[in-house]
Amino acid sequence: MTSSDLWSRETAERYDAGETETSSPAVLGPTVDFLAGLAGDGRALEFAIGTGRVGVPLRERGVPVVGIELSEHMAAVLRRKVDEDTLPVTIGDMATTVVPGGFTLVYLVYNTISNLLTQDEQVECFRNAARHLEPGGRFVIELGVPPLRFLPPGQVAVPFDVSERHLGFDTFDLVEQLLVSHHFSREGDGDGEDNGGAGHYRRAESRHRYAWPAELDLMARIAGLERERRVADWDGSPFTEDSGKHISVWRKPA
Repeated sequence: MTSSDLWSRETAERYDAGETETSSPAVLGPTVDFLAGLAGDGRALEFAIGTGRVGVPLRERGVPVVGIELSEHMAAVLRRKVDEDTLPVTIGDMATTVVPGGFTLVYLVYNTISNLLTQDEQVECFRNAARHLEPGGRFVIELGVPPLRFLPPGQVAVPFDVSERHLGFDTFDLVEQLLVSHHFSREGDGDGEDNGGAGHYRRAESRHRYAWPAELDLMARIAGLERERRVADWDGSPFTEDSGKHISVWRKPA
């Protein structure tokens, strides 16, 4: 098993409800268009497929999809949406687990490569992608750009969401290249103060290893892949110094 945090049954059961925005047609439409275009007439393999937020609609688009997922609880939620014959899922980690057959596309979305907490494991993830790709196939990663330029001297925390029902911020270990995402989510309709209202706040956190785009390019090179494209979002907008994330595509030489 890798160093990734293992998602619990409780987290898996509430995951989809917390991802309504990223599951909207405005987000999923361009995502599925982008991935389907790369898969072509071949098969796609999703590392860390989770509850099938992307894999299920990609399969509905007509692309045969296979998944690898570390959490049995997340896979159980996916299984309520689609059966095993339609979308097979293997329980295992994305750095070492191997599934049968070749793929024209392997993809890893929503910052999930950062769940691997060591550089060695992230390199192995690239190698595992290359292992599954047919010649000419592509590996795609969606990953945020570390917001370190927003850190004043001596500060280790950066907020990423301050809204009525959610407070989120990241704390950074700049020596080990690690971050912890902290979430305070409001539940119920009360004010949550002193437990006097119907609402309360649920706290959660997750650990990640952040990586720069250039570092990922080197990992790809180690795995025998060549960078083909880097954009700022699934709509293909240009990646610039102000981009908060990137979609990167590497190709296995024919």
